[in-house]
Amino acid sequence: MAWVYILHNPKTNRYYIGSTINLKRRLKQHKSGNTRTTRVLQTNELIYKEEYKNIQEARLREKQIKSFKSKIYIEKLILGP
Repeated sequence: MAWVYILHNPKTNRYYIGSTINLKRRLKQHKSGNTRTTRVLQTNELIYKEEYKNIQEARLREKQIKSFKSKIYIEKLILGP
């Protein structure tokens, strides 16, 4: 299994979008400061996740979400239909 996930910093309202095959391990890396981007942005609150069959599908979805470059789209995705 693979995951696409979105982290959020409520103070700055910044988002981080990523993908992984081990969500628990990856979140631990983010929270411990081992990931440069999330350490700088301080985005470590998991607010959304999607599960996929493999990492290739998850990375395609991650790329798609990032391509919208819109907080409005991300917020609609998080809130659901």
